[in-house]
Amino acid sequence: MDEGYANLPTSHLLGSVPAVTPEERNPAPVAEVGTSRLQQFPPALGANGGGGGGYQPPGTPPDGDVDNQTNWKGYFNVASYAPYFNVDTDSVVDRLISSVYPMDGFFRKIDANPDMYGPLWITTTLIFMLAAFGNFATYLMQRKTDLNIWNFDVGYFNWAASVMYGYAAIVPAVFFFLFQYFGSRPSLVRFWCMWGYSLFIFIPASVLLLIPVEFLRWVIIILAGGASSWFISLNLKECTEGADMMVLIASAAVLQFALALFIKVFFFA
Repeated sequence: MDEGYANLPTSHLLGSVPAVTPEERNPAPVAEVGTSRLQQFPPALGANGGGGGGYQPPGTPPDGDVDNQTNWKGYFNVASYAPYFNVDTDSVVDRLISSVYPMDGFFRKIDANPDMYGPLWITTTLIFMLAAFGNFATYLMQRKTDLNIWNFDVGYFNWAASVMYGYAAIVPAVFFFLFQYFGSRPSLVRFWCMWGYSLFIFIPASVLLLIPVEFLRWVIIILAGGASSWFISLNLKECTEGADMMVLIASAAVLQFALALFIKVFFFA
């Protein structure tokens, strides 16, 4: 019986390791996995050292077509604007505080990562608050005389949206081209970011303008307009790189103060 078990082939027993043949000692070369359909991380630079420096989606050709897609198709791609909304709550709150306290070096804070999230929501919130509180302030002023002549003016919303969105988008773009024309090298995104945060002070001011005392309303709007103008002038002076742009800086400050007067006269008259 012992001889019968000894004659069994051991190569098929569980746990046995087959011998390695000479042909298996040299394994076949592993085929290269194509990376043309994989995301490249970190992004590879282009031929000139700065070309496709960004996220390359799957299927992106590695030749010069990437530059063409980045140049004009990126403007119609939502993902191109995602970095400007990639900001956390702490950064937004810190920038809001710096916009109220102009001596805090706001332009240095947004230099590395300007955002559009804060300016967009600041402008939108201000529009709704001006439309609602403007009507409510009119009600508070007219209830002392005759409430029969008061009605809710929906046109406040149209005016607030047109003026605030137009101001936040057009005015920074105009000053961007003016600064470039006179030899400075500003950033349009940073200008949009700075002007958007400069409107934040008008949000608490619009709440205080509900006080039905005309003298206090003028004091509030003058203080808010002066602080916002000071914020604009300080940050513009910081980004001019020592160039003499006092005329443009003063014009921007005056325009910002004019916006404050428009808010008082039109919405809280």
